[in-house]
Order: sequence, then C-alpha cells, then structure tokens
Amino acid sequence: MNKDNKFSLKEKKLDSILVVDFGSQYTQLIARRVRELGVYSEIFPWDISLENVKVNNPKGIILSGGPESVTKANTPRIPEHIFKLNVPILGICYGMQTLAEQGTAILENFIFKICESTPQWRIEDLIEHRIQEIRDRVGDQKVLLGLSGGVDSSVTAMLLDKAIGKNLICVFVDNGLLRKNEARDVESLFKETMDLNLLVVDAKKVFFRHLKGITEPEQKRKVIGRTFIDIFDNEAAKLKDEINYLAQGTIYPDVIESSESESKEARVIKSHHNVGGLPEDMKMELVEPLRDLFKDEVRRMGAKLGLPLQMLNRHPFPGPGLGVRILGEICKDKVATLQNADAIFIEELIKANLYDHVSQAFCAYLPIKSVGVVGDERRYADVIAIRAVETVDFMTADWAKLPHDFLAHVSNRIVNELDNISRVVYDISSKPPATIEWE
Repeated sequence: MNKDNKFSLKEKKLDSILVVDFGSQYTQLIARRVRELGVYSEIFPWDISLENVKVNNPKGIILSGGPESVTKANTPRIPEHIFKLNVPILGICYGMQTLAEQGTAILENFIFKICESTPQWRIEDLIEHRIQEIRDRVGDQKVLLGLSGGVDSSVTAMLLDKAIGKNLICVFVDNGLLRKNEARDVESLFKETMDLNLLVVDAKKVFFRHLKGITEPEQKRKVIGRTFIDIFDNEAAKLKDEINYLAQGTIYPDVIESSESESKEARVIKSHHNVGGLPEDMKMELVEPLRDLFKDEVRRMGAKLGLPLQMLNRHPFPGPGLGVRILGEICKDKVATLQNADAIFIEELIKANLYDHVSQAFCAYLPIKSVGVVGDERRYADVIAIRAVETVDFMTADWAKLPHDFLAHVSNRIVNELDNISRVVYDISSKPPATIEWE
C-alpha cells in the first residue's frame, strides 16, 4: 500500500509559519488558527532537519506542546539549528494548546507584527488546486470511494466528481450500524438528486457475523475497517475495469487522534477505519484529499462545491458507525434500539431549534442493567446515555448545557417508547479529558 498519500497545500510564493510538533494532540489546532488568520502553516516533527527548514523558508516558527516533560532525560528538545535561523520563535506550553481567553491575539501579534507575514491563504483557493492534484495523480484511472453520507465523504465525492467525473465509483455500504433510515436517505440524495455513480451494498449480515463476540473497542474498529476493505475489494473485482485507488474522507482530527501526527511523540487516542484499520496488503492506493483540513474548513469547501446546507450542517457520524456507540457486544436488537433512541433525540433537538446550536449530538448504548418502573410494571433493562457537545474544531469540546425541561422530555420519550430501556443519563464530560465518542 502506498502510504505517501498526503496532498501538499504549500504555495511557494506565500508567506508561511512552520509549526514544530512535540506530540501534542492540539498541534493541528495551532496550524489551523494560523490559516484562519490568512497565513499558510505547515507542521513538521520536532527533529526536523535544517535542510527541511530552509526549503520551507518560514517567516516564523511556533513550537507546540507535548506529553513529555523537559525535566526528564531523553525527551524531545528543540534542534539547535532552529535558533540560528534568524526568524521569530513562539513557544506555546501544553496548558495553552487550546489557545483560549486572547489566543488569537497572541497569534496575530506574532504572525503579523513580529514575523511580518502577509495574509494570502484562503480556503476558497484550495478547490481548484486540489482538483488539479487529483487529476495529476489519478489520471484517467478509476477511483473507488466509500461514501457514508457524512460531510467528509460527501465533500470528497464532490471534489473527485469534478476532477474525474464518471471515473469515480461511489460505494455506499449498509453495514447495519447506520442511523435510522440512513441507507434510504443517502441513495435518494446522491444517486437520484446529485447523479453520482453510486453502488449500494447490503452487507449487514457480513458485519454482524464478523463482530459477533467482540467487545473491545479497538478490536471492533479494526474488524469494521477490515470488513469495509474486504467489501470494497470484492466490489472492485466485480467491476469491468481495474480500480487502483481507494478514496476516503479522512480529515485532520482523524489523523491526529490515530497517532499519525507528524511527530513520533504523539499518543494514540483511538484508531479509525479511515486511518487506523487498513490492512497492509490492501491492493488499492489511498487518495485522501481532505487529510490536512479541519471540519469547518471542509464545510466551507463543501459550500463552495454546492452541497446542500442540510448535508453540510449535519452532525458528524463516526466511520465505524453505531459500532462505537454500543458498548460491549453488538447485536441487531441493540442496534435497532439505539437507532430509535438516537432518532428521538435528534428529532427533538430539531423541534426545539437546538440542533444547529450544538456541534454533535447522539445516543450511546450502555451494557448495564437498571431498575425502572413504567406504568404499573417493574422493568430491569439497559441504559441509554445522551451526549451533546459544543466545539469549533472537534479537537476540544465542551458538553452542551441543554435546557433541563428539554432533557426531561427526551428522557421520557426514550423510556416510554423503547421497551428495553429503563433509564437515560446525560453525559457532562468535556474533551479533554474525555473524547467525544464513548469508544
């Protein structure tokens, strides 16, 4: 498998700020903030060579935080040659990684007043550049895209469609772990409305069979990822022409949270079927045109490409689907229960005009029993956790302070309408220390 699949965004004539990565999960956030201010930023590992620094000719350098301590021996240190470059250097400690209470002002002062950079970087300029990169790399060959219906894969599909047209073959896999009515809605939008070359594969039985007996979160992710690739390989084999490329909607948070940051010091938070679960012997090469963009950048790109607002504003959904929202073993009954609970929660958020005020909302199925009373009957059944967060970039997030009467109404609906649920709890954990998803 060709792993050299990153797309370079660098425009040689633009001013740039180099970010040196010491392993923090927020390194990407620093680069994103710099880009928001209109200056190109690129990330390199802490042990970057002098040659690489000189080639990039930065106007300034920002040193990120990391998990190590400078008081310990054999931990990463700033390369001596960085101090000899005669460019401004800004160090941001671990506790400042979120860049909150005046963070943007600090960056503005550093980038414009100290480094004297010119704001020439715009997300709008990426589209034609990225389309041309796809054409240069793929040529007239076929590309297979796993289309989930989420923002990331949808924007990837639009970019590829503009770049290679009908040489793009989108495969939507109904793995049985999707939101309620997801398969129907995706086929209607992309095949009938947007006229993409879309194949729909019903693989529910295959996924449930492979996941039987598996309870460990990372193993579930890997099984789901491997099964996806097996299905893609099978679908590609059925097609008349050979397919050499597999496209994915991987974005920056997927990469950093799967420890594929530029630095060897990054810590693994989770694997993801987009980046962490692909087999080494996969026949197709990866195309990931959004790999170095954040969610809000992807949404802005999608708007320029003409994706409908209801698609762009839709909350994120994990690649492994409900497989990482059902704690413990997965079965069809649990999936059906979670789909219905989640549909109730989202429906009520929309009715209360709260959906667009939270960044991500969903339900999780907890494998614990709780005593409840419904009507005149005692019920000993499972628990649903509801989660809603507010965030700008999904690298950090705070739990949403939803109205108490709203939460009570959602809880009552879930318990009264779902026979095998006795209790609903609300997750009030922020990220960090928690992640947004439960597994």
